[in-house]
Amino acid sequence: MSDAKTGTGKVVKTETEWMRELTPEPFGVTRMKATERPFSGKYNDCEISGTYHCLCCGQALFGSEAKFDSGSGWPSFTAPVAEGAVATETDESLGMHRVEVLCARCDAHLGHVFDDGPAPTGQRYCMNSAALRLRPERKSE
Repeated sequence: MSDAKTGTGKVVKTETEWMRELTPEPFGVTRMKATERPFSGKYNDCEISGTYHCLCCGQALFGSEAKFDSGSGWPSFTAPVAEGAVATETDESLGMHRVEVLCARCDAHLGHVFDDGPAPTGQRYCMNSAALRLRPERKSE
């Protein structure tokens, strides 16, 4: 079922297909809901302008203009790039209540969202670098 899509544009692949396409850390984060170590991800301190896309399916997720330094050790954003880019689910793992953030197109685990972010949204989308791919903004000449 490689690159198979449902009528809603969802990308659906088997665990074996994802394993073949992803290296171990991104597979662990996006498909097994692992978390990279704080301050270890390549996008935590990144200040390059552009759009962050889902590593698994390429969906645009967050713009660099929404990125801020939360001090948490993970790249953080105030809002997704567009309504419907991400989905959320309740996460009761580890004995706590959190809100998990998923790619709306392929259900990749991206991280969690918290209500302690800055204005204008008050949200902190705390993402794993291993789940993202930055496409830098092209400068016009």
